[in-house]
Amino acid sequence: MLEVTDLHAFYGKSHILQGVNFHVGEGEIVSLLGRNGVGRSTTIKSIMGEVPPHGSIKFRGEEIAGLKEHEIAHRGLGYVPENRDVFPGMTVRQNLIMGIKNMKKQGRWAMEDMFEMFPNLRERADVDAGVLSGGEQQMLTMCRTLMGDPDLVMIDEPTEGLAPKIVTQVGDLLAEIARRGVSILLVEQKLAIALRISHRLYVMGHGHMVYEGTPDELKANDQVRKEWLEV
Repeated sequence: MLEVTDLHAFYGKSHILQGVNFHVGEGEIVSLLGRNGVGRSTTIKSIMGEVPPHGSIKFRGEEIAGLKEHEIAHRGLGYVPENRDVFPGMTVRQNLIMGIKNMKKQGRWAMEDMFEMFPNLRERADVDAGVLSGGEQQMLTMCRTLMGDPDLVMIDEPTEGLAPKIVTQVGDLLAEIARRGVSILLVEQKLAIALRISHRLYVMGHGHMVYEGTPDELKANDQVRKEWLEV
């Protein structure tokens, strides 16, 4: 579904991504792991067009590198940024409606689905998003992206700073997303949740991939975890 080949990206003169190669298949949850600063978030931003990409990014066989962000989104890629980018002066319900790309066509997800998975959002449906807690804003950002019915959703650090109970809810939502046929590219710092829900994992180091494997394979590989993941 998503094929990234020899991807490079720069911030000014800093060469952040140095030949990134990976793929995400239909209905897969694929996690990008690694220490802070190795280029995981930059990889997602390059795919989405926020950072100018140099290389090949194919989605369903179509080259999307160089397209504008809204053009990429309309092709079926969803993006949940790390900064919980809600519309603070709009209600929870209005934020969810803003995520719908086609009002005439029912996608995989309805507002009721969001409220069933996250009862807190139902209780606060008519409250301005700006007054929600950090965890609630993270829920809302993810749900708003799903309302656009993406075929693949890229999620950057969804559990950062969340309480353990909310982390579990987010993990359950990610698993449900995949069950409904939506592929996931996940940037996640917490190794436990990535190992629990992923089909495959990539480990990044120094701007490129240094390891690919299944959760069980990574669990058994002490050398990779010590060299590239553990602090």
